[in-house]
Amino acid sequence: MTRLRRLTRQEARSLLTGLLFISPWIVGFVAFRLYPFFASLYYSFTFYPILASPKWVGLENYAGLLEDGRFLSGLFNTAYYAFFAVPLAALSGILLAMLLNSEVRGLSVFRTVFYLPSIMPVVVMAITWLWMFDPINGVVNYFLEMVGIPGPAWLGSPQWSKPALIVMSLWTVGGAVVIYLASLQDVPRELLEAAELDGANAMRKIWHVTLPMISPVIFFNVIVGLIAAFQYFVEPWVMSNGTGAPADSLLMMSMYLYQSAFQFFKIGYASAQAWVLFLIVILFTTILFRVSGRLVYYGGK
Repeated sequence: MTRLRRLTRQEARSLLTGLLFISPWIVGFVAFRLYPFFASLYYSFTFYPILASPKWVGLENYAGLLEDGRFLSGLFNTAYYAFFAVPLAALSGILLAMLLNSEVRGLSVFRTVFYLPSIMPVVVMAITWLWMFDPINGVVNYFLEMVGIPGPAWLGSPQWSKPALIVMSLWTVGGAVVIYLASLQDVPRELLEAAELDGANAMRKIWHVTLPMISPVIFFNVIVGLIAAFQYFVEPWVMSNGTGAPADSLLMMSMYLYQSAFQFFKIGYASAQAWVLFLIVILFTTILFRVSGRLVYYGGK
């Protein structure tokens, strides 16, 4: 066992100087990240209506969540959205990146067009799609009627409101497409040429060469997308006017958490919801990391 070496006077001075330089970040991290993190854990075991001191109630908040119909609806809606939106976003992002990686005229224009929606303000995008999904005057149903398909009520129907959000989420895959495109350009050309010499067609080259080589990037985007899906808030909040209507079909966990904290002023109850959401994200992220060992290829291994 090695003994710790005492710092020299010059090393101690350099360490102190470095700590002073990063002290604003340390103070900000402790005040705005670390303290709220542990404070929310404590409040989740209390009855805390903001205007009164927190009162310890143990697991009462967590037990109440199991009997709260609106919380269970939010959990189901969030899981439904994440289950469909994340895989579809990954698939569409990969397909678009492969198309944009080909050599065609005006490629830079196409890349710009697909990326622009991802930098559009979220509230503006939600309002735009709110008009597009209008069952009477919306362009979505207009184009569906042109091909003989009667358009649904979309955001006015509990059955179609979540599919509408999933369709809307595919409009902003441009950010992921840029990352996929960069990873596709790093796929070694010699591997593709070797596969072609072995008689592999285009689909086999994609399945056996391209996808394994970009699998770390796919895994990264899936993890980021999963975390974002469980924190989905602005779009359903704007499109349902903050209510989760119709019939709570647009009520997400983050929305109910916000309502509990800042509309109903149940800080302890909202903190319990936040920790349940945090544990769910940790659980699914851990599962993905476990599974990734068999699916993700790292060239350095």
